[in-house]
Amino acid sequence: MKIEISDHFTYKKLLKFAYPSIIMMLFTSIYGNVDGFFVSNFVGEIPFAAVNLTWPVIMIFGGVGFVFGCGGNAVIATALGEGDKERANRYFSLIVYASIAVGIVLGGIGFLLRRQLSIALGAEGELLDACVLYLSVLFAFTPFFLEQNMFQSLCATAGKPKLGLIATIAAGLGNLVLDFLAIVVLKWGVFGAALATGISQFFGGIIPLIFFARENDTYFKLGKTVFEGKILTKTCTNGISEFVNNLTLSIVIILYNIKLIELAGQDGVNAFGIVQYIEFMFMSVFIGLEMAAAPIISFNNGANDYAELQNIFKKCVSLLGIFGVILLAIGHTFARPFTLIFIRDNADLINMSVHGFRLFSISFLTLGITGFASSLYTALGNGLLSAVISVMKSFVLPIIVLYTLPNFLGLNGIWLSQLVVEIAYLLIVIPVVIKNNKRYHYLSN
Repeated sequence: MKIEISDHFTYKKLLKFAYPSIIMMLFTSIYGNVDGFFVSNFVGEIPFAAVNLTWPVIMIFGGVGFVFGCGGNAVIATALGEGDKERANRYFSLIVYASIAVGIVLGGIGFLLRRQLSIALGAEGELLDACVLYLSVLFAFTPFFLEQNMFQSLCATAGKPKLGLIATIAAGLGNLVLDFLAIVVLKWGVFGAALATGISQFFGGIIPLIFFARENDTYFKLGKTVFEGKILTKTCTNGISEFVNNLTLSIVIILYNIKLIELAGQDGVNAFGIVQYIEFMFMSVFIGLEMAAAPIISFNNGANDYAELQNIFKKCVSLLGIFGVILLAIGHTFARPFTLIFIRDNADLINMSVHGFRLFSISFLTLGITGFASSLYTALGNGLLSAVISVMKSFVLPIIVLYTLPNFLGLNGIWLSQLVVEIAYLLIVIPVVIKNNKRYHYLSN
């Protein structure tokens, strides 16, 4: 039976609706992980460092897709909740066309600035050449990466979360196979890793685009539309928090890499990269559930169905808390096997990575719940509030902690920084959630 965003959701139905998005995000996280695995094991530690340094830049450019996906998600789903399907489809087409145009422009800008960006990351010599080469290839595929990120949200809004899952699985498996051919068989090194990832992004973006360009069984089909500046502005306003979160996260990773070079050299950068690879896989569980819940929240907000809005809020927070406990247990138990996926010959790097991830994984207890606060206000159409609390969590607090905690705890200060950020953020966001309940009515009495 097809699940609609207008349904009443039990825990079982919510998990059934969300699991395609969770698995889709898991396969999305595989992109960087697959490159990291093949480059670290078959190319070398300097190219591995190049991938770790440049990937945040790729995420910044491709992350613009989340603006159109999450922001458009709220606009489109609200129109559906108000019963105007024709208007919802017009918005859908406008947002998709606008995202394609923006993707082309951003890809061109990134390509022109690839060397300057690499230098700004601190790369020089052989590392600089590897960074420039990796970015040169991937910027050519920016429009498709942007589309892939956008459709992760819009497929759920269309009631087709499995379509996004299929596209992402195809992209993930394609990246795996192409990395093997380009790196192991053809010995193309960093160029091969970038080309494999770029082609996989092409698949991830083009499959849903073709689906919605043809007749289908959803409310949406790409067709004629009109330029509506207010709708695009509202889309960007609603979705800006997701991009800001992605942007600030990437900037913070870059700053962490600079600090790690100071504390532990290249091994520090690679250890942090390994911790990030593992974290991204774990975070896909949280992000997938939040992504699936967003159109449900937007729909019920538009329909003024506060009882169902409260139901979804309660179930999301409960599930995210349960997932956090499970992921903490998995992370602590399997830190070494996960680390050995990426590195086997450097004992110091292995021990550093295992120790770091075990400390870092404590933050999983609240990481999903705190992340839900931002996606909640995006879904409710309050992009400004979502952006403010996102910046606080992903940028302001991490920067403060980064430049204070390591002064007292050294390298352990890096690994424990996320936990400290989580505690500080909870003290800020809980009053915000309580205060805004008067406006949105998401808390049950």
